[in-house]
Amino acid sequence: MNDAIRITRDAPLQSRNSFGVRARAPMLVEVADAGALPQVLQRPELSDGIALVLGGGSNLLFAGDPAGVVLALAGRRTTVVPGSDNDDGAIVRADAGVIWHELVLRTLDIGLSGLENLALIPGTAGAAPIQNIGAYGVEVCDYIHAVEAFEPATGKLHRLDRDACRFAYRDSLFKQQPDRYIVTAVEFALPRSPRLKLDYAGIGEQLDAEGITAPTPRDVADAVIAIRRRKLPDPDRLGNAGSFFKNPIVPATQADALLAEHPALPAFRGNDAHSRKLSAAWLIDACGWKGHRDGDAGVAASHALVLVNHGHASGQQLLDLARRIAESVHARFGVALEPEPRVIGASW
Repeated sequence: MNDAIRITRDAPLQSRNSFGVRARAPMLVEVADAGALPQVLQRPELSDGIALVLGGGSNLLFAGDPAGVVLALAGRRTTVVPGSDNDDGAIVRADAGVIWHELVLRTLDIGLSGLENLALIPGTAGAAPIQNIGAYGVEVCDYIHAVEAFEPATGKLHRLDRDACRFAYRDSLFKQQPDRYIVTAVEFALPRSPRLKLDYAGIGEQLDAEGITAPTPRDVADAVIAIRRRKLPDPDRLGNAGSFFKNPIVPATQADALLAEHPALPAFRGNDAHSRKLSAAWLIDACGWKGHRDGDAGVAASHALVLVNHGHASGQQLLDLARRIAESVHARFGVALEPEPRVIGASW
C-alpha cells in the first residue's frame, strides 16, 4: 500500500452517505491520485471490478449493502487551466473529490461566475456531471467544458466534451452507462462578466429583502445559501439527500388538463414546446405528505420534496416511504415520479 491508495475491508459507510443510513462495503478503496487507477484496478483483490464509485454520498440511497468493491476518489486539486485565463473568463479544472460547495465559492473568489445558483449543493465535483445537478434555474452542464473519465474495460482515460456527455434533465452519459466510466476530473468554462439568473424560486425576493439592487454573483450565491438553509434541512443534523424526486416532465396536453383542474400547480417548459415540467414538491404536498413520519423515515416539514432520516431509519424504510409517495401522486394526478438519488441494493 502507498500513500495514494488506502484499502479498508468490511468498511462502514454510514458516515459516507448524507442519509446517514447503515451500510457496509466488503472493501473500500480510496485513491488520492486518479492517475493510479490503472495500477489499482490490476490488483488481485479488485479482479471482479468496481461495484460502486462513491463521491460525497449525497445522491444515493443505500437500500442494501453494495455487492462489491466501493471506490472513492480522494483527489481535491482545483486549478485554472494554463492558457485559459483571459478577460472573458477561464477554464477551471477540479479533481473528482473536490467538495462542490467549496468549488463554487473558490470560483467566485477568483472573479468567475456561473456556478452561484448551485451554491450549497452537497456532494463532490465528480458527481456533478453524472446527475447534471441543477438548482434555481441553472444546470451544471451549462458551464461544463469537458469531463475526464477513466474506462476500466479498456484502461483508457477519456476527455469528453460537453456534447459527448449527453446531458439532459438530471441525466448524462455517465448515469445512462453507470458502470462504464469513472469520472476523475471536470473542467468548467466560467465567464467573468456575470449573466445572473434571478427570476427563479425566490432569489429576487431574497435580494430585495436584503436591500441589494445591483447584485454580484457572490450576492446571488449568498441569497441561494440563505434560501436553501431556510427551506432544506442540514444533512449534518437531519439525514437527507436533498430533493428526492425529479420534477416530472409530461406532455403539454396532460399538463394543460391538470392546470385546468389545479391552477396553482407550478408548470414550466419541458424539453420542448410540447412538454411541461411540473413541480414534484407541489404534487407531493397536495397529497398531504409534507411533515409525514413513519418511525424515523419521514418527509421534511419544510419541503415536501425532501425525504429525511430522523435517526435510525434504514435505507429500505426510506425507499418504502418514497414508493408510497409516488404511488399516491400517480393515483391522484396520473403523474409518475422518479427518484433523483441512485438506489443501491434495490430497484425502484
